[in-house]
Amino acid sequence: MIWVLVVVFVVCLVLRFPIAFALGLSCLGYILVKGIPLIIVPMKMYSGIDVFVLLSVPGFIMAGNLMNHGGLTEKIITFCNHLLGHIRGGLSLVNIGASMLFAGISGTAISDTASMGSIMIPAMKKEGYDTGFSCAVTAASSTIGPIIPPSVPMIIAATLSGLSVGKLFLAGALPGLLLGVGLLITAYVISKKKNYPKHARSSFKQVAHGFVDTFWSLLMTFIILYGIIGGIFTPTEASIIAVVYALVIGKFVYKRLSFKNIQVVFLDSMKTSASLMVLVGFANLFGYILITEQIPQSISSEILGFTDNKYVVLLLINILLIVVGTFMETIAALLILFPILLKVALAVDVDPIHFAVIAVLNLIIGLTTPPVGVCLFVASSIGKISIGEVSKAGLPFLVVSFVVLTLVTLFPWFSLVLPNLFMD
Repeated sequence: MIWVLVVVFVVCLVLRFPIAFALGLSCLGYILVKGIPLIIVPMKMYSGIDVFVLLSVPGFIMAGNLMNHGGLTEKIITFCNHLLGHIRGGLSLVNIGASMLFAGISGTAISDTASMGSIMIPAMKKEGYDTGFSCAVTAASSTIGPIIPPSVPMIIAATLSGLSVGKLFLAGALPGLLLGVGLLITAYVISKKKNYPKHARSSFKQVAHGFVDTFWSLLMTFIILYGIIGGIFTPTEASIIAVVYALVIGKFVYKRLSFKNIQVVFLDSMKTSASLMVLVGFANLFGYILITEQIPQSISSEILGFTDNKYVVLLLINILLIVVGTFMETIAALLILFPILLKVALAVDVDPIHFAVIAVLNLIIGLTTPPVGVCLFVASSIGKISIGEVSKAGLPFLVVSFVVLTLVTLFPWFSLVLPNLFMD
């Protein structure tokens, strides 16, 4: 009967149903055909969201929205412009550098593309950068967000596996920085070749002023990480502290948050959180059906029957996740595939922390992989050009992303050195 689940799910995706509805309808179709009592639907959905650490997700979403509406994005861009604007192709470097700093606040690639792109793409076009390059840089840099902590996908991975959120946050730091540096070098080389513009060097006073303006925003990330890693508070408590902090900074320091802004932030955060929780609930029901049909065991047996070589298994998993990440949103893909593939990885002695970083990195790279990477669509809509033009301009950045993925896959040190240093 598993064919009912697969057919309905694929048909819903082809018809462009939201992924949560696609999961829900496919599960409902299976349950009705199988004759399972419908009471299983609310039971499994509730058990899926009845996880304490998931309470941190709405908090981090709200904190990110508060900081964004509070003027954080513009201040980070200004600060990065003072640091990098005098280099050839400075605005492209600012785009990537700002995403690395903003990553700790937003935590999701799509929100980074939309927030940063709405400011940077028009600015880069105005200064003479190719539209395709401007959109490609924005889409590529947004993939840093879900890796550098705090990261919503990492929280989801921790929820699904029982791993420490703090360890996963630390595990993503070096791979995220490695990806950021790789993208910076690529953008500089392309800018040098195409002779893109640069600005006059900022004075020390301007740089210092930009740092002071940005300091309070960046301090929030430090508080979150230090609190979780130091055992001062849980990830859920950290998210609430982040919300309170963002409210105070946005209202009294940056003075950009009004009562009207706060209403909009709360409403947007509620919508995003609610849709995410529905997705988690349906994904848990979907996972229950897969387990009932022994699909995880079948996939594990097939892969391990083909090879038990750790690196070949990781290569196969990488290929699968890249393809899935191209067509499916990161969190939905994690919810469905991560528990299954984690068992396969553990069977060939891959460290679970290392595998979680590999999985998240794969899926976010998929967001910028042609032909249907979501971040490509967001960037192309802002730049008002075709997805093909953005995809072509983004190929050098995609190559760098794959190089970083290969390094992180082959060398667990990048993922494990910080967790082992600070939390063992």
